[in-house]
Amino acid sequence: MSIERLSRILAYPLIVMGVLHFVAPKPFDAIIPDEIPADKRTLTYASGAAELTIGAGLLVPRTRRWSAAAAAALFVAVFPANVNTIRLWQNKPAWLKSLAWARLPLQIPMVVAAIKVYRGSAPQEQ
Repeated sequence: MSIERLSRILAYPLIVMGVLHFVAPKPFDAIIPDEIPADKRTLTYASGAAELTIGAGLLVPRTRRWSAAAAAALFVAVFPANVNTIRLWQNKPAWLKSLAWARLPLQIPMVVAAIKVYRGSAPQEQ
């Protein structure tokens, strides 16, 4: 698969999720672990802005390499929220619990894809 195509596969979901952080922030607020000592809405908006910025950056060859590195870091950074979702959804229907559990191993190919884009994108001279 080309780096261009892999970049788009990563970028579009990031952009959609980034928009959702602003349009419907409550579900994102809810999965932020209480152990993180910060305002949940601020973290929701910050992660949404990061997703929008990274997603857009992946679409532009000049910023693709930096954005791919940031995407890999973001995918690792949101892992605690995904784990927390499992904890919070213990009493939800089985299909929702299955979705929450399925998100965890999906983080691995997302990080790997971001690293592939990073390695396959030429550094841009300033």
